[in-house]
Amino acid sequence: MEGHEEERVCGKWRVACGLNSYNLRDVFTWRLLKTIIMGQVLSLLICGTAVSCQYLADAKVETPMLQSFLNYVLLLLVYTTILCTRKGDRNLLQILKTKWWKYLVMGLADVEANYAVVKAYQFTTLTSIQLLDCFVIPVLMVLSWFFLKTRYRLLHFVAVTVCLFGVGAMVGADILAERDQGSTSHVVLGDGLVLLSAALYAVSNVCQEHTVKNLTRVEFLGMMGLFGTLISGIQLAVLETRAVAAITWNCHISMLFAVYALCMFALYSFMPVVVEMTSATAVNLSLLTADLFSLFCGIFLFHYTFSPLYIISFVVITVGFVMFNALPSYSALPESISSEDDPAEAFADLTAESPSDRLLSAGKDSQGAETLTAVAAL
Repeated sequence: MEGHEEERVCGKWRVACGLNSYNLRDVFTWRLLKTIIMGQVLSLLICGTAVSCQYLADAKVETPMLQSFLNYVLLLLVYTTILCTRKGDRNLLQILKTKWWKYLVMGLADVEANYAVVKAYQFTTLTSIQLLDCFVIPVLMVLSWFFLKTRYRLLHFVAVTVCLFGVGAMVGADILAERDQGSTSHVVLGDGLVLLSAALYAVSNVCQEHTVKNLTRVEFLGMMGLFGTLISGIQLAVLETRAVAAITWNCHISMLFAVYALCMFALYSFMPVVVEMTSATAVNLSLLTADLFSLFCGIFLFHYTFSPLYIISFVVITVGFVMFNALPSYSALPESISSEDDPAEAFADLTAESPSDRLLSAGKDSQGAETLTAVAAL
């Protein structure tokens, strides 16, 4: 009897985690391997932007809005031009007539998120930024829950916790290595900017996931290029005119700007592909390793002190990312109980099946969306 009860408890735990119908062959698939590889490519691109920013800072060039502006201009020249050549409802003019304000909000959130996190380095420490920047993940999960109707299993929350432990190991390595933590003036302002940036990134990423999964990647990138160029151009003229005029242009400085802009352009172009395969939450988990790649580059380029905790942190974050992607996320089923149903029968249906069991798989393949119903009875 005791063995039977233990089996029931284990069975319920496996159902809650979503593992009841999975084995290792189901989990470790070629799709998962591609997801891991592409996620790390994104992290390497972010590492490229970080290294180029560090060299620009060493050269006394601090123009974050100019750097963002160059990226948005590249998106404008490539993807917005493609939208202009389209015909029918997917043409640029038709999109602007029906959804211009939505893309304006999305572009504003993205531009200000980039600016806020760079500005935070002037006021708070690197450790605070690394820790608080992780705030984007819970905010993104909450927004996805309400607006994208995404539902997570227990294993997804465990995976996020594991990834955050990996970030903690990375921060601990920084402290033990006594790395330069940057400015500590107006710490509260700096921390607030990081939290604001994380929230805005979450808004932008939710909009991105909705657009690429329901419309097209070209539409998302084209509208981001259009409104991002407009918004960042205005801020550039208002905030950084003197800083840009003070730059001593030479081949070295120009190359650093070019490397930054190309890495950001590749990041923005490639990220929707990974988001379409997985989710915005999964992509942000993979990006947690970007700081580690930057640290590894810093060991060779800027003579940072190496710590074994960096390796441990990378392994822990990768394990958490694999756990998160081992199971698909789900979308909640629409309510099927109408006001004309018998209340007694409706109550019986609700008590017989918990809300967490009425889930609908929201996975998509590269050519369309095929919805799979997954009911797990306890």
